Amino acid sequence: MPSLATAFLLSLVNLATSITIQNRQSFTTITVDLSKTYQTIDGFGTSQAFQRAVQISKLPESEQRRALDILFSTTTGAGLSILRNGIGSSPDMSSDHMVSIAPKSPGSPDKPLNYAWDGSDNKQLWISQEAQHTYGVKTIYADAWSAPGYMKTNGNDANGGTLCGLSGARCSSGDWRQAYADYLVRYVQFYREANVTITHLGFINEPELTTSYASMRLTASQATEFIKILHPTLQKSTIPPSLLPKITCCDTEGWSTQQSWLSTLKPVESSGQLSTITAHAYTSQPNFPMRGTNLPVWQTEAADLQGAWTSAWYSRGGAGEGFTWANNIYTAIVNGNASAYLYWVGVQAGNTNSHMVHIDTAKGKVEASKRLWALGQWSRFVRPGAVRVSTGVSGGAGGGSLKTAGFRNVDGSVAVVVINSGGGAVKVGVKIGGTGASEMGSVKAWVTDNSNSIGAMEATFEAGVGSVNVPGRSMVSVVLYPGERI
Repeated sequence: MPSLATAFLLSLVNLATSITIQNRQSFTTITVDLSKTYQTIDGFGTSQAFQRAVQISKLPESEQRRALDILFSTTTGAGLSILRNGIGSSPDMSSDHMVSIAPKSPGSPDKPLNYAWDGSDNKQLWISQEAQHTYGVKTIYADAWSAPGYMKTNGNDANGGTLCGLSGARCSSGDWRQAYADYLVRYVQFYREANVTITHLGFINEPELTTSYASMRLTASQATEFIKILHPTLQKSTIPPSLLPKITCCDTEGWSTQQSWLSTLKPVESSGQLSTITAHAYTSQPNFPMRGTNLPVWQTEAADLQGAWTSAWYSRGGAGEGFTWANNIYTAIVNGNASAYLYWVGVQAGNTNSHMVHIDTAKGKVEASKRLWALGQWSRFVRPGAVRVSTGVSGGAGGGSLKTAGFRNVDGSVAVVVINSGGGAVKVGVKIGGTGASEMGSVKAWVTDNSNSIGAMEATFEAGVGSVNVPGRSMVSVVLYPGERI
């Protein structure tokens, strides 16, 4: 018969074993498989087109800097890595129009365009310079909503119309296709002369839509036809070959529309003239991988255009809440295999959710919404060049409420984005499956929820596992770093 001391020690061992088993049962494991890869990530971003950049420039200098930090800083802001500029086509800057770099017609397409570069480009040049040189943003996407009105069938840069000279678009003034290609190339050159490299170039926005502001109608066949003119025009320009922008197409209103255009665009994809597929998320969502293309696919414009301004993370699952957008981006990246995701406007005044950072014009202050921090939970930690990798969730209580996405960054770190849709916290352990586990030596984690905006949180690293407690209805980015374990 064991002594009382021995019996007591045995009971302690049994209790410790029981607690260990319970802890393991309540611990949800996220296993990253580095051998199973998907798309390469080009980045996450926004736009300051239609004079939204002008609005920032009117703020006090301290708030200008704060607005830029919020958008682009990788330590205190969202760390956005793509800036989308609007190439102007309007004759003036009335209302929020984007002024053209050649506002007056030369009289015919055979005559040289009369360029009137103001060194500002609706203050987009300043934003671009700051993004590229202060914050290290490498991807500047310049996109035109329309050609200047004198190049179009309706004689107006607004209200639709088509580029003169394209199939089915004859004009008494002549064929303006080459002039429009020259116009776009000159825009890129103006930026180059101001020490900003435009990396991607688009010639159309929502080509199936007619609006009262800058807009131009094109079919997939007409877009293909124009790419065959734009590409050689770029190649013949004075822009160094290594700095030539990649041609994008076609920023359609919805994902499904762009999918339907791909077969028509195939010849310019196969020839190497088209480099990136672009689409918006208004009329259809990016919830499936586009078929029939091997090019990177970007979601280049999405927003809650109807809702009144809210900065909330989660209340009732509203269309403008940050938690909603965390899930929207997840859908595009994981289900749609998007290589980039852009919210429509970064910083703007006005009482809508079309933007992520609100300007209080009365106070001269800016306020970031949780939509911005949701985008930042991706952009800060999933850097350009990262490759999406497979993740699997197993064990524990609450694992069924988690969405996960894994990425191998260029620097060797592994970022895992976790979205918890449940009301309760979930204990999570993140590990690398296979041989990659031995490379990792430390972990850090950040959380956004009703109380935090990319706030650092406690995380531990032991035996190759990074452990963190994921709060209910939150988004957490867990990053495993290579090197000696600390």
